[in-house]
Amino acid sequence: MKIFVLDTNVLLHNAGALQSFADNIVVLPMSVIEELDKFKSQNNELGRNARSVIRLLDRLRVKGSLQQGVPTETGGIIKIVSDSPDIKTPVLDGNVIDNRIIRVAYSIKKNNSDKKIIFVSKDINARIKSDALGIDTRDFEKQRIDYDKRYEGIKEVKVDFKKMAELLDKGITDSEEYSLTPNEFVIFREESNEENTLLCKNVITDNKLVAIRDYKKEVFGITARSLEQRAALEILLDPNIHLVTLTGEAGTGKTLLALAAGLELTLKNKMFTKILVSRPIMPLGKDIGFLPGSKEEKLGHWMVPIYDNLEYLFAQSSMEVKSKVDHLFKSGIMVLEALTYIRGRSIPKQYVIIDEAQNLTPHEIKTIISRAGMGTKMVLTGDPDQIDNPYLDASSNGLSYCIEHLKKEKLHGHVRFKKSERSPLASIAANLL
Repeated sequence: MKIFVLDTNVLLHNAGALQSFADNIVVLPMSVIEELDKFKSQNNELGRNARSVIRLLDRLRVKGSLQQGVPTETGGIIKIVSDSPDIKTPVLDGNVIDNRIIRVAYSIKKNNSDKKIIFVSKDINARIKSDALGIDTRDFEKQRIDYDKRYEGIKEVKVDFKKMAELLDKGITDSEEYSLTPNEFVIFREESNEENTLLCKNVITDNKLVAIRDYKKEVFGITARSLEQRAALEILLDPNIHLVTLTGEAGTGKTLLALAAGLELTLKNKMFTKILVSRPIMPLGKDIGFLPGSKEEKLGHWMVPIYDNLEYLFAQSSMEVKSKVDHLFKSGIMVLEALTYIRGRSIPKQYVIIDEAQNLTPHEIKTIISRAGMGTKMVLTGDPDQIDNPYLDASSNGLSYCIEHLKKEKLHGHVRFKKSERSPLASIAANLL
């Protein structure tokens, strides 16, 4: 039986973490309980998780002594220990809460040499300090994926001249030999002439790879600049795909394509009643504090990238830019919403874009997607390599988690962009800086 000492951020990240360690002992230092108390009144995901953990501990308290340890349904034990361990570490300042939590793990390790002691934290710095003290230290692994083997939504296959000629002629081939997921794409590239390519989409209903011929299909005034963008437009416009995830570095066109498809389907095709756009409030650099004004005025500051893309799209469509963009919002066709207000809602027949979704936890992503009502399409965009949330990384964020766990679902389509299309300067910055 192992002993896991949990940092506060593990519980704030996932309220179910307490029950994720099977038949082992889970130890919570008293400082963790104090930190949970500070977060419990917040009206956000951290506050909700803090309250969930506190309620669980209160139920366990009724069943036995948390000081001695209360058995769980999985055969493990949960206990709370004092922050005044028998053995102190002079190198750690006890006035720092993180240090007090680590000192508990250090004390337990010294007093239980016959057991495996593991400190679990989402805080990189806490993990470094704990490891420096010789404590087995780990990140919370339950909702992590292998990012090095991430699903990309597109495979590239090289074929000889004869096979390429056959593909170009028939425009369809069997997909079984390529081990594809639903709605996955294949770029066939001729070995002797790599400029000769054919983009095909896996149609899961009859196990066929169907060629996409119209590379220059216009969507609300724009056309794809690459095969990846053309693949993205294909799943964005497909009425049978209800969840689209788009990832890639800055300038690859994720948000622009999502908005273009949304305007095409809502304004022209009348498939949706409105477009709802939201993004996590994560400032780059130092936060500027509280902003004055109504909800719409406050959100406007965070939604500037959305306005920029809309102005570009209407400019491409030869429309009067400012008045058209203003009309979208005044008429209610496009709505900016804070993620805080999405919880508890049912969103029917709407086109929903969640931008910068890499800054959301797996639970937040689940909460958002589960709001989808009949006829709603959701598009999640982001770059898992650029995360502002201090407790998430490329492997543990909600966007990566969602892509990995839904890749085999026929209602889901995904494309990972690899090349910046914003400008030559943006491409250089993304690749070299």
